[in-house]
Amino acid sequence: MGYRALATSVLVVHFAYLGYVVVGGFLAWRWPWAIVPHALAALWGFLVVTFPWTCPLTTAEDWARRRSGQPALTQGFIDRYITGVLYPERYVVQARLLVAAVVLISWAGVLWRWRSARS
Repeated sequence: MGYRALATSVLVVHFAYLGYVVVGGFLAWRWPWAIVPHALAALWGFLVVTFPWTCPLTTAEDWARRRSGQPALTQGFIDRYITGVLYPERYVVQARLLVAAVVLISWAGVLWRWRSARS
């Protein structure tokens, strides 16, 4: 039971991380220092989606699932839990562009607020 709980915990952390990648830039509107960790998180998210890299959280979830007797993962986190659940698979490109747009809008807002504060 402990490994199953660990797998579930990693899954929750993965969802939280994905949420942070999408909307975390808006935290920098209030706390400007937050742009640095968000930029790093967004960069990692971009790299994992763009290149055939496996996220360490996916590896950790798979390890815990197998240790608990559950079947191994056959797909990555986004392919397994997001694509086909939150949006149809045929809209993968549009979903990625929407996420990129939200991140860029949050960063543009940070820049705008910084410039407004300096004036």
